[in-house]
Amino acid sequence: MYQALKVILDIQEFDMKMIRLMRLKKERMDELLHIDSLRQELVQQQTDKQSEIAELSRSIAAQEMKIQEIKEKIKKLEAKQSTVKKVDEFNALTHEMTAAEREKIATENIASDMIDKRNLEEEILEKIKQSLLQSETSSQALEEEIRSSIRMINQEGLELKSARDALAKTADPEILRIYEKLLNNKKDRVVVPIENRNCNGCHIALTAQHENLVRKGERIVFCEHCSRIHYWQESEEIEGTAAATKRRRRRTANV
Repeated sequence: MYQALKVILDIQEFDMKMIRLMRLKKERMDELLHIDSLRQELVQQQTDKQSEIAELSRSIAAQEMKIQEIKEKIKKLEAKQSTVKKVDEFNALTHEMTAAEREKIATENIASDMIDKRNLEEEILEKIKQSLLQSETSSQALEEEIRSSIRMINQEGLELKSARDALAKTADPEILRIYEKLLNNKKDRVVVPIENRNCNGCHIALTAQHENLVRKGERIVFCEHCSRIHYWQESEEIEGTAAATKRRRRRTANV
């Protein structure tokens, strides 16, 4: 049984490396998405600002047309006033001209405020365009570096998978099936040693009887808490695996 687990442990090392690579690749992909998101946000700001300026321009044009209409109205009133002879008619036209003049001034003020606002929005738009240009320029090198990193990750992943698949052909099919099912569920190490009568996966204390079953190595023993497969780390059959090498490193570091 220990010999069968030795192969699984070596397969597990390949799987852990591939899982780490997949996580790293996701991080790098997220970086690309973040860069693109910032770019799209600036593009949207530019589009919104252009629409806002266009709407202001239409409103300004409408106000200027209204001003022109009022001016023409005042001219007609002035021309009519010059022909009337009655005082009350003259005064009525004067009152109407005064009202029209007030309306013209109010409309001119509205148009002036709109022009000031449009000028301000155009300045903001120019800053957005500059930010977008700078962003595109500066992000190109970063995006290429990230894509290059992803290509390297993909290549390393293919090499690991090839070596892993070759090793899997030598594994016990039933144990491999169980291992892969556990791995798919946990996305972490699922064949772990017992240390100080604790599961090295969930770190929960185990019974002496459970430890004895693992020591014997006659069959697969699952953790009664997390369902991981246990092995006795002092087994001679386990020595030589990557897991054993890591264990010795940890012990040396602790000393």
